[in-house]
Amino acid sequence: MLKVNIEQQLKVIINEFSVSKGLNEDILFTVEIPPKNINADLALNAAMIIAKKIKTNPRIIAKELIDIITIKLALVIKTAEIAGAGFINLYFTDTFLQKELERILEEKDHYAKQENFNKEKIMVEFVSANPTGPLHIGHGRGAAIGDSLARILKHLGYNVVKEYYLNDVGNQMNILGQSTETRYKQLKGENIPFLENGYQGDYIKDIAKDLINEGKNAEEINFKEESHKRILETIKKDLNLFAVSFDSWFSESKIAEEKDVNGKTEVDKVCDYLQSKNYAYQKDDALWLSSTNYGDDKDRVLKRSDGRYTYLASDVAYHKNKYERGFTKVINLWGADHHGYVARINAAIQMLGQKKGALKVILYQLVSLVRNGEPVAMSTRSGEFIPLQEVLAEVGSDACRFFFLLRAPDSQLEFDLELAKKQSSENPVFYVQYVNARCHSIFKDYKEDNNIPLDFNLLNSKEERDLIKKLISFEDVLLICDKTMSPHHLTTYLTETADIYHRFYEKCRVLGNEDKLTKARIELLKAVSIIITKGLDLLGVSSPEKM
Repeated sequence: MLKVNIEQQLKVIINEFSVSKGLNEDILFTVEIPPKNINADLALNAAMIIAKKIKTNPRIIAKELIDIITIKLALVIKTAEIAGAGFINLYFTDTFLQKELERILEEKDHYAKQENFNKEKIMVEFVSANPTGPLHIGHGRGAAIGDSLARILKHLGYNVVKEYYLNDVGNQMNILGQSTETRYKQLKGENIPFLENGYQGDYIKDIAKDLINEGKNAEEINFKEESHKRILETIKKDLNLFAVSFDSWFSESKIAEEKDVNGKTEVDKVCDYLQSKNYAYQKDDALWLSSTNYGDDKDRVLKRSDGRYTYLASDVAYHKNKYERGFTKVINLWGADHHGYVARINAAIQMLGQKKGALKVILYQLVSLVRNGEPVAMSTRSGEFIPLQEVLAEVGSDACRFFFLLRAPDSQLEFDLELAKKQSSENPVFYVQYVNARCHSIFKDYKEDNNIPLDFNLLNSKEERDLIKKLISFEDVLLICDKTMSPHHLTTYLTETADIYHRFYEKCRVLGNEDKLTKARIELLKAVSIIITKGLDLLGVSSPEKM
């Protein structure tokens, strides 16, 4: 935990120093990795903050801090210098870098695992597309973000469960069954009109054709159940092709239809609870949630005047069920079109006795497709979005996942189909994967000799040092992904690591050197392979050894 550990140690030193200057408050400083044009390992702004508080020259404070830091962190910080108005630039010792490199080689794909997070039980609920049609590319982006985030959190030591919520009750499922039945009868020759609000996709015709081919009569078929079952099979198949798996599939029918000994569903009980606590009230023969008391712009209906529950009522019961299962944090991934729904569900969570931070909603933008710089129509004639399976068939799961994770969830994403298929450095996923393949090509030509001593002191060029520093910052990147709830930082990190590796490869010949130098560089490449392979795995992307 390169930056985080050093930051914690600096916090102790700087707060002790500030007390000695008569300040009785924690100093909120930052430790940054400086831009490429500054030749330093870390930059610290604490001297400027302290100097402003005690009204003195920040360069004087910086000089005093440097004397303390270089003594107390002598094993980590080799030198420090004042920059500009009072920034402190820090430089790592070679010993520190070498020990971290050795740790990567020892821990391998367990590198960056944390032990202190494992008490927290987290649910990541994502995709959760209605089982009324196949997944489209918008679902694909949500699937990539949710699955990769869950992988990262699990690697960091959290107890993570991935769940898919099936909205399998209500009028939409009835319309699905009626749509399939109508197509079935039309294909059998009946001259009947299609439903005005029916599901138009070709997949409905395909289900109807399959039912006909199975030789069943209409009277023998439960069209709603058959449609739901077959669409769910398609969804699971697409997710499997996309390297996405779930630990749990939770059906809405469990909370909306299953009754206890008193004839009450979970939705009934949660609405009774909310009303008993005056969190919900009757008005115009309907039951309303008092969500304005918790930041929503208006109160919301839980139960309509005709006695039917709203989707919100089921969702509140579902979230109550999540916390009853022992989850301390719940993460939901929703499309950006659900932004208006966040305030009301957060209000309900607080009414259920949970702290505000117990629910984290990640809203992600949809994807726009381009081909050779030209926009690709996002929907078919029937108004359906492009199915995920079509994009997977064209560019493959690796490119699809990597591209979906190139930007933060709340950023617009342009997906270049032709770029995603290129076998060249222009394609970011190929560019990163090629690092591992190139390492293994070198390993294949290297003749291991255990009699040659390993000496990491020989790795002293700028390119080697830059590569080691980048590798050992892997841990910090994962912690940033955790803090921001976004895996795109890891995608950026891997691309930057590939940049540094390729510069190293051009400047530092691995094979054909003096034996000790060759061995040291081979070990460095082993560490590169470990980090690239693990990083890609956390994104759900493969790391081929040959390309």
